[in-house]
Amino acid sequence: MEMICFFLLAVVPVSIRGDGVYAPAQAQIIHAGQACVVKEDNISERVYTIREGDTLVLQCLVTGHPRPQVRWTKTAGSASDKFQETSVFNETLRIEKIQRLQGGRYYCKAENGVGVPAIKSIRVDVQYLDEPILTVHQTISDVRGSFYQEKTVFLRCTVNSNPPARFIWKRGAETLSHSQDNGVDIYEPLYTQGETKVLKLKNLRPQDYASYTCQVSVRNVCGILDKSITFQLTNTTAPPALKLSVNETLVVNPGDNVTMQCSLTGGDPLPDVAWSHSPNPMPHNSLIQEGNLTIWGIRMEDSGYYNCTAINNVGNPAKKTVNLLVRSMKNATFQITPDVIKESESIQLGQDLKLSCHVDAVPQEKVVYFWYKNGKPARVSDRLLVSRNDPELPPVTSSLEIIDLRFSDYGTYLCIASFQGAPIPDLSVEVNISSETVPPTISVPKGQSTITVREGSRAELQCEVRGKPKPPIIWSRVDKEAPMPSGAMTVETYDGKLRLESVSREMSGTYKCQTARYNGFNIRPREALVQLNVQSKAYNPEFYYDTPNPTHSQKQSKNYSYVLQWTQKEPDAVDPILKYRLDVRQLNQRNTVQTLIPVKKMEKGLLLEHILRNLKVPQSYEVRLTPITDFGAGDMAARIIRYMEPINYPNPADNTCRFEDEKICGFMQDKMDNFDWTRQNALTQNPKRTVNTGPPTDISGTQEGYYMFIEASRPRVTGDKARLISPLYNITAKYFCVSFFYHMYGKHIGSLNLLVRLRNKRAIDTQVWSLSGNRGNEWQQAHVPINPPGPFQIIFEGVRGTSYEGDIAIDDVTLKTGDCPRKPIGPNKAVALPGNGVPTLHRSSLGGPLTFFLYVLLR
Repeated sequence: MEMICFFLLAVVPVSIRGDGVYAPAQAQIIHAGQACVVKEDNISERVYTIREGDTLVLQCLVTGHPRPQVRWTKTAGSASDKFQETSVFNETLRIEKIQRLQGGRYYCKAENGVGVPAIKSIRVDVQYLDEPILTVHQTISDVRGSFYQEKTVFLRCTVNSNPPARFIWKRGAETLSHSQDNGVDIYEPLYTQGETKVLKLKNLRPQDYASYTCQVSVRNVCGILDKSITFQLTNTTAPPALKLSVNETLVVNPGDNVTMQCSLTGGDPLPDVAWSHSPNPMPHNSLIQEGNLTIWGIRMEDSGYYNCTAINNVGNPAKKTVNLLVRSMKNATFQITPDVIKESESIQLGQDLKLSCHVDAVPQEKVVYFWYKNGKPARVSDRLLVSRNDPELPPVTSSLEIIDLRFSDYGTYLCIASFQGAPIPDLSVEVNISSETVPPTISVPKGQSTITVREGSRAELQCEVRGKPKPPIIWSRVDKEAPMPSGAMTVETYDGKLRLESVSREMSGTYKCQTARYNGFNIRPREALVQLNVQSKAYNPEFYYDTPNPTHSQKQSKNYSYVLQWTQKEPDAVDPILKYRLDVRQLNQRNTVQTLIPVKKMEKGLLLEHILRNLKVPQSYEVRLTPITDFGAGDMAARIIRYMEPINYPNPADNTCRFEDEKICGFMQDKMDNFDWTRQNALTQNPKRTVNTGPPTDISGTQEGYYMFIEASRPRVTGDKARLISPLYNITAKYFCVSFFYHMYGKHIGSLNLLVRLRNKRAIDTQVWSLSGNRGNEWQQAHVPINPPGPFQIIFEGVRGTSYEGDIAIDDVTLKTGDCPRKPIGPNKAVALPGNGVPTLHRSSLGGPLTFFLYVLLR
């Protein structure tokens, strides 16, 4: 018996596009950080429980070529927490001091342009317990006419928590219970979802004036301790009351000093008074003293709503609001609107014409507009109409409409906007109307439709605008949903030129210039396109991590070699790649060996390779690969090459894997299936395991013997698959025989499949044997002949049936060269593996690209 050594490799399904090798993205989420517990809930959903304020760490492990880009997103954790506004493009998602609204379902999307994206999710449950809030409400009602009055007090305790809190009410040290006497009720109001408990004191008695404590608890989940709050109820308890020294709307001028007095007029216990500003924080130039708010040298940004609030937890808070407006005017603009009824886009005698004037002002409705023609006030007549609000234009826009335009109406029109009686400077805008006033046209100068510049240099895009008056030009990007370098989505220029400093390759693409509707004709915008090409350094190469048999060991010299394979990212987007610079450094050493690798023509997806020789066993190496163009060195890619020891079996004379060792002969669980195979024996199996399914012992019949097993009970569902994958077998023989024992007992047995994975520049999984349904409470043996044309793996795939009595087991897997035993194997039909005409056994076709484990020895 000859023992064969081989190396373990990570493998994923691969597809071919043109001359290139690609593998679709696959993903798996793992968690780290400060989790309280990670569990599977009753719908097979992964739930990650964490305490508010701790650190959340989620990792998205991906495979595929090119290396997939990972994007994290989140759906709502509560009604107020909408979809996360920004996405995280990183394989590791880390959130320091996580907050409750950051709970919810997190999605990891891995995408590399090959096949459909891989999407995995996990639910994050953030647990917390806030300080409780105790409020007191009193009601007084007439009883028996007017003989006497009853006072009823409601102590309302509210807390935000996850999970829902438990409430305990105490009077002094005494714990209160519902209806312990006629004067006490404890209940939960409707629609509060367990976050509120009310203590009702009916027909208030002298003994009810006491100290009350509300204690809340989440039963120490995530180590969260109980919290409590106490209130002293007296016969003088009363809600707060306020009054303000100013009106609800206060209009001031820039630079003024403003004082707003907020005075208490009632409340016991003494209320707390606080000022707040919306939507911004309180101004730096303000001072709060004894309930009075003073703002010195008031500015535009100090505008907004100022709220004075008094709280003593009795009744409702008292609140007074002042809308503070700081007068201002800016951005005077005009529009020329030809006769819209006749759908004209130019000024024509005999048709109507409208001139509009607008300023951005605070308060907007206090702006007064004045119109002048040729320096004199415009006189309103049947042909000259002035309106204050045009429904087709922004609010408080003044329009001057000329009916049946005549030659005498030509001239210079002036619009002046003013705050009358206020020390705010007027703003004005001038419009000239004549036979030379024509709508704009826009074009790109000859030879300027495509601009090519080097990365890092300056670029100038130009659009020429003709017409009178010339409106501003609005620039935006067309082919990319990306902002301008300034961060804004649009840029306004008055000379038609867009100037870009230090351009990068990300700034390449199509740009649109269009005329603005303001300070010109209010008509359909004119637009043109300019293409910006950025000559840049090359993008990074993308290492191919799924190289078949990349490691070769030289037995005599104790050296090994490695087949390095890669493709080039976006080779057509940059100058032609002439060569690659390869730097190899043994880890923990400084010396680097540099090699230049010439290339003829680089195409997208083309797989390149280079053999690294004379690497020292068992040392690891850092490899850096840099593309070189006429522009210079491009983006570098790096990876670590690690030597992996061959698998050595305990007994070279024994070519059967009996799963007695925890290493299970080099078999590996498929990370992309639904669940895993389990190694167990009669002593380690679950004593509560489902009866009437599964083997009592392994094939040897001993209590100590191990076998591999799939459990069909919850949370497994119909069709779930578990796959076990052998190591890569790279020894060529004419024939192989895979023999194994299987146990398929139970009325809900699904299927057991055997697949062969061929490895070349892509992976092809072929099902060569399948068996379904109940086969009795006994171990049975299968012999499956295969003739793979090159490196291969075998995969055992267990498919869960319709219910829980569907456990499947395998044991004593053997791989031998030569033919299988000639005894009958059952009613199987023959199929051929790709690449040869030798038949193998195949009973039924079961879908599902799942991978498993493999162990290989050669006689």
